[in-house]
Amino acid sequence: MSLTPWDRVKIARGKNRPTALYYIENIFDDFFELHGDRHYKDDGAIVGGLASINGRVVTVIGQQKGRSTKENIFRNFGMPYPEGYRKALRLMEQANKFDRPIICFVDTSGAYCGIGAEERGQGEAIARNLLEMSAFKVPVLSIIIGEGGSGGALALAVANEVWMLENSMYSILSPEGFASILWKDSKRAKEAASAMKITARELKSLGIIDKIVGEKELLTPQTGDLVVAKMKKGIIRFLKSYDGKSGEEIAGERYDRFRKY
Repeated sequence: MSLTPWDRVKIARGKNRPTALYYIENIFDDFFELHGDRHYKDDGAIVGGLASINGRVVTVIGQQKGRSTKENIFRNFGMPYPEGYRKALRLMEQANKFDRPIICFVDTSGAYCGIGAEERGQGEAIARNLLEMSAFKVPVLSIIIGEGGSGGALALAVANEVWMLENSMYSILSPEGFASILWKDSKRAKEAASAMKITARELKSLGIIDKIVGEKELLTPQTGDLVVAKMKKGIIRFLKSYDGKSGEEIAGERYDRFRKY
């Protein structure tokens, strides 16, 4: 039975779907987490640090959701504050300085839009990430593993390549938000999901993403071994494809990718 876009939205939001830390811990070796944005505080919705893969040191960053109510509160349900994006940028700038590739795992319904986040410059933090990521001279790979919502997702997705898990979603806003704006009725979210072109296959056909990572069964931490293995092989191939390229070439390819839109 084929899945509808709304079916895939529900799967992408599943409470048992593997999180960023699951992929970081199972794909990479020697993960060493780093904390804080050096301005305000550490944001639990963003995890990041140093790791290695196939003997190569990389910087890995992910948007992290929780499992329990307590963990979701700590992770703010995977919705980063501006300090989260500033932490991510700090780690990416460090990677660029020391010639380390950057691997990002995207999984957020969107950046947190509360008063405190706006007071601390949420819009500027996201815009700064977009600006700085566009010019990095190291390879950047972003993988959407669940929800890829709005600028909150794009702030970690200005990459040389963007991949999506088969049952993930990537959109300018949630189907509920789209339906509320367009039809003044959030209950039409299922209809909105079909109209928005938010699934991996649709976005691949439009050239928005570069690769789909298949899911053969309902993805959980207990069934994720095959996806982890495919993702690891793909990441190693991605890194090798940039061996020998100059920083200017790498940044130029990323620039050209987004200019196509």
